[in-house]
Amino acid sequence: YSGRSEELVGPIIERFESETGVNVEVRYGDTAELASTILEEGANSPADVFFAQDAGALGAVAGADLFQALPADVVERVPTHFRSSESEWVGISGRARVVAYDMRETTEEDLPGSILDFTDPSWKGRLGWAPTNGSFQAFVTAMRVMEGEDATRAWLEGIVANEPRVFEGNIPIVQAIADGEIDAGFVNHYYLLRFLAEQGDSFPVRNHFMAGDDPGALVNAAGAGILASSDSKDNAETFIEFMLNEESQRYFAEDTFEYPLVTGIEPPANTPPLDQIDTPPIDLSNLSDLQGTLRLLNETGVLP
Repeated sequence: YSGRSEELVGPIIERFESETGVNVEVRYGDTAELASTILEEGANSPADVFFAQDAGALGAVAGADLFQALPADVVERVPTHFRSSESEWVGISGRARVVAYDMRETTEEDLPGSILDFTDPSWKGRLGWAPTNGSFQAFVTAMRVMEGEDATRAWLEGIVANEPRVFEGNIPIVQAIADGEIDAGFVNHYYLLRFLAEQGDSFPVRNHFMAGDDPGALVNAAGAGILASSDSKDNAETFIEFMLNEESQRYFAEDTFEYPLVTGIEPPANTPPLDQIDTPPIDLSNLSDLQGTLRLLNETGVLP
């Protein structure tokens, strides 16, 4: 089961099939929905591997004891922050939250020091966000873990009061900034990098990485785990090992512009090294309470 889109991971899965001779049948879907499906299926799930968009979904499945432990030599290729403490899942690539901004209208020095400060009325009508996006919802979950329910509610209400433009995804946010429709937006780092790769450095948008262990500096992990009920565990282990080899990690850095999580692989161009991002020190497995986040987003009017 893949919560990662076919556009992003289809090519590397095809490469795995070609190089190993192992046939892979993929069911693509929304990460949260696939996690819910696995929880409903339990020990009867036909899935061998769950390849998730974010660690919260992996944490939910791990919390139900539906994963088997991965080999130590596999999980230890990745820093401890990006894997389960019980070796139930391992991160494959990193996805940093950033504020994309219009460099024609704003300098980095003009941007708030914390994501929390975008509730200032000076940002009214200037922001964009995508509340239905899974990465945004994982970020809100992280804010709930770090700052508490009340503070997160206040932040959401403050952003709503600033009348942000609502988008269905991150790519339209970056495009709207480039078109001068908004000044800044809350996105993942790699969307801008795709524009820069296609249009060059003249593209008028840049990423701002928050500092100081800010909730807005969250680096989430797309990762994978093997279902304990799998009847193809050897092939499943081979699949995860392949996603962590040098060739695959370079694919994520150079083709999807995500952060490789295996030490020694260069990050995408135009990004700081992963160890220079002040990502908040939280257990990514604890970002599993998506239902609580959706409830809060509904109560604050962020989602209808």
